[in-house]
Amino acid sequence: MRLSHSLIPTLKETPAEAQIASHRLMLRAGLVRQTSAGIYAWLPIGYRVLRNIERIVREEQDAAGAQECLMPTIQPAELWRESGRYDDYGKEMLRIRDRHERELLYGPTNEEMITDLMRQSAKSYRELPQILYHIQWKFRDEVRPRFGVMRGREFLMKDAYSFDLDYAGAVVSYRKMMLAYMRTFQRLGLKAIPMAAESGPIGGNLSHEFIILAPTGESQVYYDSAFEEIDYLARGADGFRHDDASDLERFFTEMTTHYAATDEKHDKAAWEKVAPPRRREGRGIEVGHIFYFGTKYSAAMGFGVAGPDGKQVHPEMGSYGIGVSRLVGAVIEAGHDEAGIIWPDAIAPFRAAILNLKRGDAACDRICEALYAKLGAAALYDDREERAGVKFADADLMGHPWQIVVGPRGAASGRVELKRRATGERHEIAVDDVPARIA
Repeated sequence: MRLSHSLIPTLKETPAEAQIASHRLMLRAGLVRQTSAGIYAWLPIGYRVLRNIERIVREEQDAAGAQECLMPTIQPAELWRESGRYDDYGKEMLRIRDRHERELLYGPTNEEMITDLMRQSAKSYRELPQILYHIQWKFRDEVRPRFGVMRGREFLMKDAYSFDLDYAGAVVSYRKMMLAYMRTFQRLGLKAIPMAAESGPIGGNLSHEFIILAPTGESQVYYDSAFEEIDYLARGADGFRHDDASDLERFFTEMTTHYAATDEKHDKAAWEKVAPPRRREGRGIEVGHIFYFGTKYSAAMGFGVAGPDGKQVHPEMGSYGIGVSRLVGAVIEAGHDEAGIIWPDAIAPFRAAILNLKRGDAACDRICEALYAKLGAAALYDDREERAGVKFADADLMGHPWQIVVGPRGAASGRVELKRRATGERHEIAVDDVPARIA
C-alpha cells in the first residue's frame, strides 16, 4: 500500500476524550474513528490488525476441534424468555420492535440462540460432544462507554459453546478451550494469566478470566508470583494435546495450581496460604472469559438428547469468549512507548514500512519501488512528499515491526538502513538482503 494513496489519517495532537494509551494511539495512528458514544469505525490499518487477530483466534479454535458457524446479530425475544434472561439481563440489552411489533434484540451473547440451534439438530448422545463458535459483532448498551475499544458498546467477539453428555465431558471441553486460549494469547505476544472469576449474567459455577497485567486495567487482581515464572507463559503450550484428556488435566493443573483471582472471586483464606514474599496485587485487563454452566440453558429451554439408555438427557454446556476488538486495545496497552505503538509481528498491519527519504532521487526511487514490488502487501510504502522527520514519526506512531530507511547516501551504494521498532536497533544492509531479514 502506498501511503500517499491511503486513508491513514494520523494526528499530531492527542484528542481530549482519550484517557488511556491505547485509545490515544488508536486515534492518533489512524486505526479508528468514533461515530457515536462507544461505537467506532475501523479504518484500513485498524481493520488489518483486527483481521490478523481474528485469523489467529480462528486458527486456534479450529485446531481445538471447534466448528465455525455464524449466528444472526438480531435475536427473537422469545428465546430469551425461555431461558428466563430477557427481563433479568438489564438495560445493557438493546431491545427493538420490527414493523409487525415483534420483539427483537441486538444480541449481547448467544447462549439462547446456539441452544435453540442444537435442539433443532441434535437428538442422540451419539451427536455429542460438539463445540461451535463464531466471530460476530455484538452490542451491549454500556451506561458509561470509555477507554475507546476497551469498553465500547459495539464490539467484535469470538464466542464458542460446548455441548457434552455429562460433567466429565464438559470439563474436558472446558480444559480444551483453556489450552486454545493460552495458545492464542501466546501467539499474540501477550502474557495472559487465567484467574478464577465470577460468571456474571451468563451463569455457571466454573469460570476463568484471562487477564493481562496493566496499570490501566479495570480489575483488581491477586496472584502468586510463580505465575510470572510459569514456563508455559513464555514457551507456549508445546507438549500438551487437545485430544488427550490426561494431557488437558495436566495442563489445567499447571495453570491453576498457584492462587490467582480477580477481586470478585478473591478468597482471603486461599490468599493467606500464599507465602507473603510471593503475593502480588495489581490491575488487569480482561481479554477472555470461559464458563461452565451445566444444564442452565439446555434444561430451561427443553433441549434433551436420547442417552445410551434411551432416557432424555440435558446436555452439559459451557461458553467461551474472546474480545477480538478489545484485544487490539489490550495489545497496545501491553506494547507501546512515548513514540507510539509497538506491534507484535503476528498482528501488525504491515510487517515493514519503506521510508523514501528523498523522492525524486533516482537511486532512492528505484530501490523503494523494487522493495515495494518484492514485499507486496507486507509493506507500507511512505512515498509522500514529506520531511524525513515526519516519516520517522509516523512510522514509529503506527508501530510497524520494521522500518526500511532509504536515503541518498546508502542508495548510491545499494544499501539501506533497517530499524527494528521494538528495540530501536539499526543496521545497514544490502538491498537484496532485506526481504529475508524481515521475513
